[in-house]
Amino acid sequence: MTQNEQLRQHLVKLLRGGQAYRPINELLEGLTLQEAGKKVHELPYTIWQQLEHLRFTQHDILDFSRNPSYQEPTWPDDYWPAQEAPDSEEQLQQSIKAITQDLEEMIQLVQDTSNDLFEPFAHGQGQTLLREAMLVAEHNAYHLGQITLLRKLQGTLK
Repeated sequence: MTQNEQLRQHLVKLLRGGQAYRPINELLEGLTLQEAGKKVHELPYTIWQQLEHLRFTQHDILDFSRNPSYQEPTWPDDYWPAQEAPDSEEQLQQSIKAITQDLEEMIQLVQDTSNDLFEPFAHGQGQTLLREAMLVAEHNAYHLGQITLLRKLQGTLK
């Protein structure tokens, strides 16, 4: 196995989680509509706001990584939802599904050996696919940690 193949395998494991923390599907399993919108005393975000921020940001990074015509959203307004709770169970499940699908699309970019992990994007400022994949992994881990804490404080995750 080449170093390039090893690096891609390590990136996939990093993106999927499950090494230092439980995989995303386990951390979000059983998340209810009520739980997603519940405020926890003195904490500034609900699980829904964390989830939507994670979804939007991950999609933004994916879009940047594959779209030469990428247009940067407005920080922080576009990245953080004002709405504290999802409108419906369907909206909650759609958000979780979008997170999973976009994560798999980032993994596909990493696994595609025709994509150079080290080549800077022509439309960027030195960013590479390697950097963007690591950014997704780091950002997801951070916010999944916050979601995990919120669920534990609500007593819904062991």
